[in-house]
Amino acid sequence: MEDQGDIENEGGGIGVTIMENGKDLERNISAVSESGVRQPLLSSKSRVNNTSQIAIIGANVCPIESLDYEIIENDLFKQDWRSRKKVQIFQYIFLKWTLVLLIGLSVGLVGFFLNIAVENIAGFKLLLISDLMLQDKYFRGFAAYACCNLVLATCAGILCAFIAPAAAGSGIPEVKAYLNGIDAHSILAPSTLFVKIFGSALGVSAGFVVGKEGPMVHTGACIANLLGQGGSRKYHLTWKWLKYFKNDRDRRDLITCGAAAGVAAAFRAPVGGVLFALEEVASWWRSALLWRTFFSTAVVAMVLRSFIVFCRSGNCGLFGQGGLIMYDVNSGAPNYNTIDVLAVLLIGVLGGLLGSLYNYLVDKVLRTYSIINERGPAFKVLLVMTISILSSLCSYGLPWFATCTPCPVGLEDKCPTIGRSGNYKNFQCPAGHYNDLASLFMNTNDDAIRNLFSSDNSSEFHLSSLFVFFAGVYCLGVVTYGIAIPSGLFIPVILAGASYGRFVGTVLGSISNLNNGLFALLGAASFLGGTMRMTVSICVILLELTDDLLMLPLVMLVLLISKTVADCFNHGVYDQIVKMKGLPYLEAHAEPYMRQLVAGDVCSGPLITFSGVEKVGNIIHALKFTRHNGFPVIDAPPFSNAPEFCGLALRSHLLVLLKAKKFTKLSVLSGSGILRNFHAFDFAKPGSGKGPKLEDLSFTDEEMEMYVDLHPVTNTSPYTVVETMSLAKAAILFRQLGLRHLCVVPKKTTGRDPIVGILTRHDFMPEHIKGLYPHLVHHK
Repeated sequence: MEDQGDIENEGGGIGVTIMENGKDLERNISAVSESGVRQPLLSSKSRVNNTSQIAIIGANVCPIESLDYEIIENDLFKQDWRSRKKVQIFQYIFLKWTLVLLIGLSVGLVGFFLNIAVENIAGFKLLLISDLMLQDKYFRGFAAYACCNLVLATCAGILCAFIAPAAAGSGIPEVKAYLNGIDAHSILAPSTLFVKIFGSALGVSAGFVVGKEGPMVHTGACIANLLGQGGSRKYHLTWKWLKYFKNDRDRRDLITCGAAAGVAAAFRAPVGGVLFALEEVASWWRSALLWRTFFSTAVVAMVLRSFIVFCRSGNCGLFGQGGLIMYDVNSGAPNYNTIDVLAVLLIGVLGGLLGSLYNYLVDKVLRTYSIINERGPAFKVLLVMTISILSSLCSYGLPWFATCTPCPVGLEDKCPTIGRSGNYKNFQCPAGHYNDLASLFMNTNDDAIRNLFSSDNSSEFHLSSLFVFFAGVYCLGVVTYGIAIPSGLFIPVILAGASYGRFVGTVLGSISNLNNGLFALLGAASFLGGTMRMTVSICVILLELTDDLLMLPLVMLVLLISKTVADCFNHGVYDQIVKMKGLPYLEAHAEPYMRQLVAGDVCSGPLITFSGVEKVGNIIHALKFTRHNGFPVIDAPPFSNAPEFCGLALRSHLLVLLKAKKFTKLSVLSGSGILRNFHAFDFAKPGSGKGPKLEDLSFTDEEMEMYVDLHPVTNTSPYTVVETMSLAKAAILFRQLGLRHLCVVPKKTTGRDPIVGILTRHDFMPEHIKGLYPHLVHHK
């Protein structure tokens, strides 16, 4: 049995009767689960799951749907396109660039707000602790520190657990899946945007080893989605003049711009944001999209630059040298010798090994946390509180094991540092001394990175302190990701990488021509490459972040080595999370075993089809007892000489047609009348406010016996492949065109139906193919 649907039973065709569809679908899911396929984030043996039907979103099992980037060329579309005037075309282009501008402005403002919030909330907390430490009230200082962190963490957890579970994590895997054609539940909803912004500010301020950079990508995508769909009907925020963008293609372009703008706002790296969108999140790209993403990131850069200048005058509270300021590594030209190159090779290999281990541990922790998170929102918050207490114990307790170091002579900065930020934290040390480990743990994450990248004092941190900090950040980063707060992976990875990079630089000491700050930069690059498996975008982001273009050759080398080493063990962290969540992601390449099959091997019939002029009762019956989203339309005599494939009709278009009740008593063509009563925008994809549902429609017995002409809403030029095409070639075609349905036609039409079946995303999933052909060998 083959359900011909990718998520919500996309295609209209299965080899069973309609009434048995629900039971057979359940039986199919169970069969796949029992076949030994690894299930996504399963928390118990009793829960049945399959990547083709449902996904784990915020520890909830949710149905997901496929997006359709194909242009639906039906009679209504053709009529609308032919009648569109130059003024309307100009209005569309102008609005598209205006939306890109608004996305850049909005994301820039949100990025600045996040930095102000984190710097002021965390700054107030650290100032309070510093004052208590200076008064030798150590236990009271720990109590205040732990309580502040616990309150902030609990607030973030409550927001995420009760309002928007989809806001947990970084959000980059969800955005990546959306741009691949997967519309999961609530991942871009206004509630998710709200929790993402405020949850990130609270979570980062709570002292967790997380970053706000990953959530900024998700935030940018949510802002772009909200603007592109014309607002939200649910929250009474809609704009009818944005009707041009009520389709998946335009929303995809805008969300790509939003994701790029999020990276630009997080790192002040406009070019890096464009490359990140191109390399990591976007599955489909074109030159026009390059221009728009570059424009949006440029707007973000200008907005942040303006606010930074404004804040330097002291108008932003404790904000000053915050996360929006570039990290100063070294202003001189680096000269490196053979030992330095060997050290860079070592750092690259370490980054690959540690990065692959990090991904493996994150995988295990996420699967463990799903057992807790599925018990309900209260358990999610309890887990957040537990990790908060653990983080506070490590951050406050580990510096007590570090030795006090005399302040170096001739420093421009005060030593020990009195207050929030700075390289030389006093902690419990006497006057004239500082605690180097406290300078890393008892700081904001941005200040800790700045301290590690600093090249002013090569002996600032002891080897033991760097090792303890690396171990602490590495372990806390693993156990923190997966709890119910918005959390990014960039900052934990940079912190851990910079610490072991500086460790290598300190070991080499005088025999190296590179200073410790440059080694910290190379360590951060190696760990980023080992966990995320990106090269070009990370290279540019780090160079924009540190303003040190002279390090380009070494950064490129270390990224290539770390990625190559890590690829020998597992996939990138975002790819792993996409798979764990059960999102049916289509890779750019086809698996080797797909070349052993043809398109006809994975689609079966007979299909549920409609005639060109169909009885209303038959349509309602098919829509009621199936969840298919696409139905083939076949013309038969007397409308054609022989049965011929007319095209594909979507469920959403059929519902709009049924709601209008433009029926006829006889089976006759009435398309011209329908064209006069509808506009192409009537069939546009709804935004947050969903379109008409079958449950909301009612029909009399007389109407059920009437007929409706489906020709005006039928896509007369759907993409088709012959049944003998290799499944590998069909998969590449499906992915590159961004399709939802791919019709399979017979090679020989004599005595056969004009259509064999429909290929959807589900049919290309390894779990489904292995269920049909378990003898096939899967290659990594």
